[in-house]
Amino acid sequence: MATRPAQAEDPTHPSIPGLIAPSSGHSPFARLPLPASFSAFSSTSDPLASSSPYVTDQPRSALNQAFGGGSYVPPSERGRVNPVTVQASTSAAGAKGKEPAQGDPRGQTLEEMYSAPENTLEIEVRDPRTQEFGRKMFTDYEIICRTNIPAFRIRYSSVRRRYSDFEAFRDILERESQRVNIPPLPGKVFSGSRFSDEVIEQRREGLERFLQIVAGHPLLQTGSKVLCAFLQDPSWNPANY
Repeated sequence: MATRPAQAEDPTHPSIPGLIAPSSGHSPFARLPLPASFSAFSSTSDPLASSSPYVTDQPRSALNQAFGGGSYVPPSERGRVNPVTVQASTSAAGAKGKEPAQGDPRGQTLEEMYSAPENTLEIEVRDPRTQEFGRKMFTDYEIICRTNIPAFRIRYSSVRRRYSDFEAFRDILERESQRVNIPPLPGKVFSGSRFSDEVIEQRREGLERFLQIVAGHPLLQTGSKVLCAFLQDPSWNPANY
C-alpha cells in the first residue's frame, strides 16, 4: 500500500513574509517571493524584507500613500468625506487647504456649472420668403437674435430683412467703423435662377455667416449705432443713418 506523501506547507498562508501573488495565468493559490528587482523600495537588499508597496499584505492606505494617493475611505463613509480634503491631507508636500487650480471643475458649484453662460449671442437667418411687389420680385429673410449682452436692448427679437437692406446696412457699418474690416456679403445673382431654392439657401447661409461675424465683434457691439437697430428694430430705416 502506497504511503501518502507528507503534506506541503499551505501555499495560501506562507510563513515567509513579503510574498505576492503571481501574475495572471498562474494558479491563484500559489505565491512567489518578490523578485530582487523591487529592492529599490526597501532599505535592505533582502527581497523578502522589502517594504515594497506591491506586497499584498500591506494595508490599502499604505499603497495609496506610497504613490501619492489619499487614505482609503470605506464605502459607507464616502458620502460624508470630501476626497479633495483627504488627498490634500495625505500628499507628500503636506499642504493643507490647497485651493483647486483655476479652471478645475471641482472649484465650481452646481449652480455655476449648470447656469447659463455669462455672455450669449445667437444669430439665425431663416424662413426665406419670395414676394411679388408689382412687377418686381424679392426675397426677404427672418433674423432671430437671442442674447443677454448688455449692448443689445432686447434679449429676443425677430425681424425681416431683404438683400437690399443687408447692402445698406453694410455700407453704414463701413462708414462708421474705420478700424474694423467688414466681411463681404454673398454675391448677387442676376440670372433667372436667382429665386430657385438652391440659390436662396446659399444666400441665406451667407447672410447668416455675415451677421454672426458682425454681431460678435466687440468693437461693433459697443461702437456701432446701426448694429442693434438692424438686428432688432422692425421699423429700421437706412435713411436714418
